[in-house]
Order: sequence, then structure tokens, then C-alpha cells
Amino acid sequence: MEGLLIAAAFLLGSIPFGFVIGKLKGVDVRKHGSGNVGATNVARVLGKPYGVLVYILDFLKGFVPTLAAVKLYGPESWTVTAVGLAAVLGHMFSPFLGFRGGKGVATASGVLFALSPFLGLLVLGIWFAVYKLTGFVSVGSLAAAFAAVYLAGTLGLPFNQIFLITLVAVLVLVKHKSNVLRLEEGRELKV
Repeated sequence: MEGLLIAAAFLLGSIPFGFVIGKLKGVDVRKHGSGNVGATNVARVLGKPYGVLVYILDFLKGFVPTLAAVKLYGPESWTVTAVGLAAVLGHMFSPFLGFRGGKGVATASGVLFALSPFLGLLVLGIWFAVYKLTGFVSVGSLAAAFAAVYLAGTLGLPFNQIFLITLVAVLVLVKHKSNVLRLEEGRELKV
């Protein structure tokens, strides 16, 4: 049963909603804006309502399977860790897009809310504050990744959850390498 849930989380995570919605609108979002299939680029290319829709769908890709694992196996189960990680990896390395995908922020936030709604709200607040201060979604995302790790430890979440949050934060940071380079060069796009 655990293996099935992990596989389902990866497959659900790999559905590229930004790409699908773009195609339904007659646009390949990979060829516009930053070229990413995530919510931020969809908002740039198709408009904010579509970006919000993609964010919600990508959030649910992390939230639903992780919450199911928490309910079925308990919050301290390593199955929860594997399921949350599988959802994020599916989003980042979608087999439907040649093992390319998004940066994982929306899906990771869904995982975070499934683990701890309180922590999810704190991290969302930090993301929003940094985004509003800087005008860059990427800077908010990087700050949120660091904050999630710090706060998970501070709030005393189970070790398996701290491990998952740390691993996902590292993956999100790595996926934002090009954003960091563009920030350094003054070429990073704002929404």
C-alpha cells in the first residue's frame, strides 16, 4: 500500500497543470516569459487568474497525497516523508515533459500545509512579506525555503518531517539557481 501511495504521489505531482492550461489557451508557456511551467510564469504569460489556478492545482498535488499519508500512517511515519518528496519530485521532473518541470514551490507549499497548517501559514506569510518588499516571487520563494527549515526545527516537528522539509528546501533552492544568477545580473523578471 505504501509503495502505491508513493507512486501515486509522484504521478499526481508530475501532472504539468501550467503546461496543460497553457495548451488549452493555445500557448506553450515554456516558450514565453521565464520558460517555466509553474504558476508565476503562467501568471506572466496568461494573466494572474490563470497563475492562481495553476498555483492551487500545484498546491493540491502536494497537499492531497501528503495529507492522505499522514492520516493513513501517522505524522512520524517515513512513508509521509517519501510521499511528500515524491509529489515534489514529480512536479520538478515530470515524465510528461521529458523529466523537466517546475521549481516545486507551490507543490512544496501543499506538502507543508499537510504536515502543519500553522507552519504553512507562517511560511506563506514570510513569502508574501518578502515578495511585497522586493517585488520578486523568486526572492520570496528562497526566503520561504530557508524559513520553512528553521521554523520546522523551532516548532519541534517530528524528525521525519524536518528531514523532508530540509530536503525539499534544498531542491527548491537548486531549482532557483537560474533565478539567483538573473538577480545578480539584474535580469530577473517581476510578475
